[in-house]
Amino acid sequence: TTMNIAIVGASGAVGQELLHILAERHFPITNLRLFGSARSAGSTYTNCGKKYTVELLQHGDLFKDIDIAFVSAGGSVSKEYAEDITRYGAIMIDNSSAFRMDNEVPLVVPELNPDDIAQALQEGGKRIIANPNCTTIIMAVCLKAIEELSHIRRVHVSSYQSASGAGASAMAELEEQYRQALNGEEVKHQKFAYQLAYNLIPQIDVFGDDDYTKEELKMYHETRKIMHSDIAVSATCVRVPSLRAHSEAIWVETAEPLTPKQVREALSHAEGVQVMDDPTKSSGTLPYPMPLYLSGTDDVYVGRIRRDLANENGITFWCVGDQIRKGAALNAVQIAEKIIKK
Repeated sequence: TTMNIAIVGASGAVGQELLHILAERHFPITNLRLFGSARSAGSTYTNCGKKYTVELLQHGDLFKDIDIAFVSAGGSVSKEYAEDITRYGAIMIDNSSAFRMDNEVPLVVPELNPDDIAQALQEGGKRIIANPNCTTIIMAVCLKAIEELSHIRRVHVSSYQSASGAGASAMAELEEQYRQALNGEEVKHQKFAYQLAYNLIPQIDVFGDDDYTKEELKMYHETRKIMHSDIAVSATCVRVPSLRAHSEAIWVETAEPLTPKQVREALSHAEGVQVMDDPTKSSGTLPYPMPLYLSGTDDVYVGRIRRDLANENGITFWCVGDQIRKGAALNAVQIAEKIIKK
């Protein structure tokens, strides 16, 4: 089977990564069409030796012959164009938060709940599949292996989210801020509420219920939906001045006590996970995952697996995942690969 594919938001950080990943994974494409705003329409990109021009996204029949559309242009665009995209039967894999908590739209991490995809494809289904939030995906991939050992009751997580989570322009802003600071110039910020260089910002997205930010509440609600579980997640999400790949410190409480050895063993066999947990550095590789060295990789890397000293049913660990890849573009392409199999 080869597919007619569209990418909406082709010029953004995730759109660009989608192009790379489709080529890398030899995704079976008959025709590829790129769409964007008036600002990016007309720009050209090369993929697998072919040149593609970004077309202007507009209402109408643009998606008539498309099988799968990857949409990564923000929630308002997703909401406005969902009808146009799916009208003739295309499946929309949406990377925004627009439809994640919609009961008729499956929220999918292929390693965890691939069967949920069927809901979007069935007769009368909405033909939309939502990609979860990047921090949720990175955490959930790790939680699955632990859930299979013993039911996870609650999770505390602190995220260390890189500039790239706010897009390509945010990465450029962070680099520029370091330059400005080192040259003694005034440090300007636009993508972030405050200067991020030499700083941490304990706020991602706007504040919501109980003074949790929207990003923190996403981790609570999305994890429950993906895992079909009553798991409770309390998160603090922090923007840190690394360029790319998010890190998370996670404390898990399970129904039955588990040993670090059991958890390490389960994670080492988990799909999409690599254990990097060698504090003595006996193997000559990294002793634990770090974003600088793991940017551009596909898997979620886990280290620092140990007992939680404050909870006898607790395990704690550290993980790192590239949030443009597994946290967004790769997860979307993996969903598309499952659709082709179905």
